[in-house]
Amino acid sequence: MEETFPPLDATDLRLLSLLQADAAQSNQALADAAHVSPATALRRVRRLVDSGVIERQIAVVAPALMPTALTVLAEVTLDRQGAEHLQAFEQRAVVEAAVQQCYRVSPGPDFVLVLWLPDMPAYHALVQRLFTDDANVRNVKSYFAVHRAKFDPKVTVPTTVA
Repeated sequence: MEETFPPLDATDLRLLSLLQADAAQSNQALADAAHVSPATALRRVRRLVDSGVIERQIAVVAPALMPTALTVLAEVTLDRQGAEHLQAFEQRAVVEAAVQQCYRVSPGPDFVLVLWLPDMPAYHALVQRLFTDDANVRNVKSYFAVHRAKFDPKVTVPTTVA
C-alpha cells in the first residue's frame, strides 16, 4: 500500500530540512529560520506530523555512551521465500529492540538488518532467538562495525516543489 501525503510547498520543504538538522529547536527559532510566523510554523509542523510526513522526532544518542556496544549489519537468507515466510521473519525481527533497521532486499540475501547491542553476550542471545531458533533461516552473515565514519538518518529534501 502506497502512502499518500498532502502536497508540500517551499515552506514545508524548508521546515522539513530545518527540523532534520535540529528537531529540538524552539518554534520561534524554527519560524525565524524558515522566514514564517511562529503560528504558521506550528500549524505547518503539526500538519506534517498528523499526515505522517514526519514519522517521529527522536534524540540521537552518542554511541560512546556505551563503549562496549556493537553495531552489526546482518544478511539473512531464508530457506523458503514465500510471502508468508518473509512476513513471518519480518514480524519477528521488527519486534526485537536490538533491530534498528530491517530491509527486505533483492538480489542476494532476503533481509539486511542493522543491529545495535550492548555487548557480545546480548548479540549471542539475539542470534539464538532470531536466527538459530528459526528453522527457516538458512544463512546469516554478520558484519561488525569497527568504526563509524558517518551516521546521518536525514532524508534529502528538495529545495523546490516539482
